[in-house]
Amino acid sequence: MARTIAKDHEAKREAILKTAALFFAEQGFDRASMGKLAEACGVSKALIYHYYPSKDALLFDILDTHLTALVEVVESAAAEPRSASARLRALVRAILIAYRDSDAEHKVQLDALSSLPEDSQAHLRALQRRLVACMSDSVREIEPERFSSRPELLAPVTMSVFGMLNWFYLWYKPGGPVDRDAYADIVADLVIGGLPAVCAGEADRREANPV
Repeated sequence: MARTIAKDHEAKREAILKTAALFFAEQGFDRASMGKLAEACGVSKALIYHYYPSKDALLFDILDTHLTALVEVVESAAAEPRSASARLRALVRAILIAYRDSDAEHKVQLDALSSLPEDSQAHLRALQRRLVACMSDSVREIEPERFSSRPELLAPVTMSVFGMLNWFYLWYKPGGPVDRDAYADIVADLVIGGLPAVCAGEADRREANPV
């Protein structure tokens, strides 16, 4: 007879994921033990293994859950009919809002994804590429003609946007002078206002230093 799933199975799994993300972020994935994690979760080590056969499996579920939710939010925002500048603002804001209460998951993603087996990494990096593709398409729409003539600039500009967003958690303080919405506008303004200068600057450098 198949084992029935307890009514609170999903709630317990989500609680383990949230606590584990915080534990791995604070302790470091490589140094964290399943025994100590069980103590942090307030459950037995056996219960942890009931849900996850290994620490790698637990880490994968943390990152897969986090990135899948982020992709859904960002792709949904990108699909809405908007002007190019409004779409970029919507994507930047969607990412920052999705990062709320996910600082631990985000830090674990940055620090520990490469600790997973190659097949698990491939799945998670495919999700990351979907995020990058959405942002890249949005950035391109701001200055389509310039990026058509200088396509090599698109990747560094796109990753610079993610750089501004990905490290927000390091210095942001609730109640500080800049909230998430305000910072989203700062990032969008820097990109929208700065792209002409970036492309013009590149042209000036080519003229000053002809090959």
